[in-house]
Amino acid sequence: MAQPNATQTTEVTDLQPAIAQVAEEAEILQSSIKAGTIAQIVVACIAIIGLIYLLKLVLLTTFCSILIAYVLEPPVKWLARIRVPRWAGSLIVITLALLLSGGICYFSYNSASAFVDQLPNYSASLRQSIGKVSARASRIEGQAISVLTPQKPAMQQPIPVRLEGPAGITRMVTENSSTILDTLMAIGFVPFIVYFMLVQKDHLHVSTVRFFPKEHRLLAHKTVGSISSMIRTYIVANLMLGILNTTVLLIVFWILGIRYFYFIGAISGFVSLIPYLGVVLALLPPLAAGLGVLRQAGLIAILVVVVGLHLLTMNVFYPKFVGQRLQLNALVVSLSLLFWAWIWGAVGLVLAIPILGAAKIICDHVEPLQPLGAWFGEASKA
Repeated sequence: MAQPNATQTTEVTDLQPAIAQVAEEAEILQSSIKAGTIAQIVVACIAIIGLIYLLKLVLLTTFCSILIAYVLEPPVKWLARIRVPRWAGSLIVITLALLLSGGICYFSYNSASAFVDQLPNYSASLRQSIGKVSARASRIEGQAISVLTPQKPAMQQPIPVRLEGPAGITRMVTENSSTILDTLMAIGFVPFIVYFMLVQKDHLHVSTVRFFPKEHRLLAHKTVGSISSMIRTYIVANLMLGILNTTVLLIVFWILGIRYFYFIGAISGFVSLIPYLGVVLALLPPLAAGLGVLRQAGLIAILVVVVGLHLLTMNVFYPKFVGQRLQLNALVVSLSLLFWAWIWGAVGLVLAIPILGAAKIICDHVEPLQPLGAWFGEASKA
């Protein structure tokens, strides 16, 4: 067996630094590529968030129309079974829905106006309660200022001048006229968008699946079907639970003697379905209505009933009817509510759960995204 001579050994020794340098450069290049990829992902996420915020009105109108279309789909399907053309059934259902919505808005406006008109009847109790808190806060503030601020010789204080602006409602309309017009225009588009969604439901479903290559169309069909089933379950479950909560609260508020209990009970019953924040929002209307009417026992009864009903609904009924379909963990739900409320305001709280549920279903059906879908989901039981 031939032994390497001195010249070959010297050449190998000379190549080792070059090989090490090439390996180091390759490692640096790989790290740069990874850093560049992460930077591109961060920039893309920021761009997507900015686009979602800029297209807020369009996206809100579209998503709300989708939810309304899912609500109105069952009666349209029932009319189709009795040989009513789908376009005619959609037109009939949307017309009835508009009439019902108009009646509810009219009734709610009258009830809200009457409720506001009754506020001065017990404003003395309200002012007294607020006055006690304000007096204590002013006393603490005065003591803190006297301790922290050095004493100065008395000087003549300038007389404050207050400039009166337009009345509250007039000023609000004037300052937000552009937003109000955009909102009204978006609301005007909703019936038409819902109508076309109902009429072309099958066509839209098939066309959406055909976006994907043939080998992935079956998976896309299952994914779209799962999202549709999830949204339908979410809407029906929330509607039934809202009616249940409203019925219980109507009875309780009627027994306690709260005026406009039917109006306040409906608001609290459906608002309490908002995760985590709903219990606070649901307490405000009955406590405001009962502050000057009920004694301490009545106010405690409202607190116990509303909080207890919220805990029962969200921890017993909601997981049973909705949780089996969504299977989302509490942390992700909280972050989703925070994010969409920041982006879209109050409407974001309503749309956050369906959007998150759809995102989880997509992640569960796409193999590279399955770890993210598992992170969205609940912890597996041991």
